[in-house]
Amino acid sequence: MKVYIDSYGCTFNKADGQIMAGVLNENNIDLVDNIDDADVIIVNTCYVKLPTENKIVYKIQQLQENYPEKKIIVGGCMVEIDPEKLDSIGPNCSWIGPHQLNKVADVVEQTYCGEVIREYGLSKESKVGVPKITDDSLIHIIQICEGCLGACTFCCTRFARGPLNSYPIEDIKLEAKEAIENGAREIQLTAQDTAAFGRDTGEKLSDLIKEVANLDGDFRVRVGMMHPKNILNDVDEIIDAIKHPNVYNFIHLPIQSGSDKVLKEMRRGHTVDQYLEIVNKFKNEIPNLTLATDIIVGYPTESDDDFEKTVELLNNVRPSLIHLSKYQHRKGAISSSLEEIPHDVMKKRSKFLSEIKSEITKAENEELLNSHQNVLVVEKGSKGGFIAKTDSYIPVIIDNVNLGDFVGVKITHATATYLKGIVE
Repeated sequence: MKVYIDSYGCTFNKADGQIMAGVLNENNIDLVDNIDDADVIIVNTCYVKLPTENKIVYKIQQLQENYPEKKIIVGGCMVEIDPEKLDSIGPNCSWIGPHQLNKVADVVEQTYCGEVIREYGLSKESKVGVPKITDDSLIHIIQICEGCLGACTFCCTRFARGPLNSYPIEDIKLEAKEAIENGAREIQLTAQDTAAFGRDTGEKLSDLIKEVANLDGDFRVRVGMMHPKNILNDVDEIIDAIKHPNVYNFIHLPIQSGSDKVLKEMRRGHTVDQYLEIVNKFKNEIPNLTLATDIIVGYPTESDDDFEKTVELLNNVRPSLIHLSKYQHRKGAISSSLEEIPHDVMKKRSKFLSEIKSEITKAENEELLNSHQNVLVVEKGSKGGFIAKTDSYIPVIIDNVNLGDFVGVKITHATATYLKGIVE
């Protein structure tokens, strides 16, 4: 029996796929890299956006059509968020929910024998220190907590991941230590909201970052997305932690809208001024900070004035990375009961912000032209060369290096999405 795992979506979901692979390996079930060689296919789904949902639905349908002889198991967020649709498009598919990964070997074996098995529902099972199989020995993902404390009206992911469940710092530290000893050069601390870490256990994100960063070895730590409302009472300590030389000078702090009215209607739990206060503190203390943010274009209650406030915010803050998403209804989300704004308005606003995004990010990168950067080589480029990350987590394309190297480079070229450099 051979199994192929096809994972979609965020870093957290990628780690879920690695855990499933690890559990299968522990149970002597063979994993294959080619779908044609598999007897069982696991589709580890993402469901955060409508285009992703459509992609996932099409994928499941195509697998059933093109590989009728193979058994299909659907995992990931779709299992918890939209079981009705999943059942309608794949009535003969087995399921493995994101909280039931320790049961994946049983699900695979029974599915292979012709049964339709459906394991789902929430669990407090830890995802730290469990077996993992990855095709990237340099980058090691650690899920520090699952679930969130949010009630964002546009989000459906929270229904799949459940309430906050933080894992102990000591367990996370031990997994990181073992990964570094086994050759990992980048430790990615991930969660639906890393800033919520420890709110249920009395521990703190800033302490976790410091504990991992102080481990022996040459490596970098990347801290995943932080919700602004949950960083408010730990800002100074988190800044101090990110100043550690082993931590990328990078934060992912989504704002979603520049309008306080829209933020309130989204139930984000923070104001624009609070967001600016956090960002200004970070930038004052860490001048070479890379700030990533998220913007939802065309939330149902977004007026022209609200949109202009978002434009103003971006021009003021000038984030180094901007993730734009057109608003679309999601299964179970509160805002799905609202009437969407006209498509042409949405399209116009999205195009306008895309142009601003490109202008800002290119200008930010051009400021680094002719600068000298210390970089970590993390992966091979899809079109040749290697991709390295600066200490501020900005990608640099370089040649004549080895994976895992720390090297000095001079930046020779800048685009809106990456830099190019030469090794010094």
